[in-house]
Amino acid sequence: MEHVTIDAIDPFTHPTGATSGGRALSEALGTTDVALNQYDLAPGESTSGGYHTHLDQEEIFYVLSGTMTFQTDAGEIEVSAGEAIRFAPGDYQHGTNQTSEQVTVLAIGAPDTKHDWDQIRVPIPCSECDADALGVEFASEGETRRLVCPDCGTKMDIPN
Repeated sequence: MEHVTIDAIDPFTHPTGATSGGRALSEALGTTDVALNQYDLAPGESTSGGYHTHLDQEEIFYVLSGTMTFQTDAGEIEVSAGEAIRFAPGDYQHGTNQTSEQVTVLAIGAPDTKHDWDQIRVPIPCSECDADALGVEFASEGETRRLVCPDCGTKMDIPN
């Protein structure tokens, strides 16, 4: 059994560069089969770097306070305190705080505690082949991030 105080966990910066107040509860609790993060989002902040999907992981967002707005394949969906939303592997989504108040949300991902970044896609077509979504490649700190076609390997730099 593990027990943590959430406020004692240092916030992290998302690998995509998002600076929201995320806390990695799964790391602090030592989970092996589920990812659990808490986000305290100021107005305009988000839980990720943009509209994306995970091919290998489902995600559930449970709003503890405030209202999150999710861009989805079905359009915008507002999720308020006491409500939850689930995204299956392959469902595109991006959650942001579009209100003037802070939002606190739990993000639950399964299976696994860490994303397999090779399994994330953004809905941008490849300029060289028929692929309709590109993967994300993270470089060392300070280096340019890239979008990579999983079919033909074409790379496109993302400005920092």
